[in-house]
Amino acid sequence: MLYVTRREVFSSAHRLHNEELSDEENFEIFGKCNSANGHGHNYVLEVVVAGNIDSKTGYVIDLKQLKNIIKDNIIKKVDHKNLNYDVDFLEGINPTTENVIVAFWKELENKIPNGKLYSLKLYETENNYVEYKGEK
Repeated sequence: MLYVTRREVFSSAHRLHNEELSDEENFEIFGKCNSANGHGHNYVLEVVVAGNIDSKTGYVIDLKQLKNIIKDNIIKKVDHKNLNYDVDFLEGINPTTENVIVAFWKELENKIPNGKLYSLKLYETENNYVEYKGEK
């Protein structure tokens, strides 16, 4: 089994906030990430596809094709957007990195034509990232 990775970068804003909690509780949990006007990140997304080498192409998946799948289904929808308001597949979801990566998985899982979506990593900062491998 081989694992092929495509990396993409995008910038988005968000506010971490739970409408069911008081302002004080939201601040206690989310701190400065609860700022009423939101804040932004330069995210890094890594998409890993697992599979075997195709004897005809020599690829697990054509990386140009994978790039286009990621751009069309994720990047075009989130880059320079506010994740709380501008992204239809995140509507009603508190856009923590954990929630965002699960939503990204749902957007990509049935769109990979060769191999299988194996994992996603979403870096919110240089030091913090979340990895998701789907529900097992």
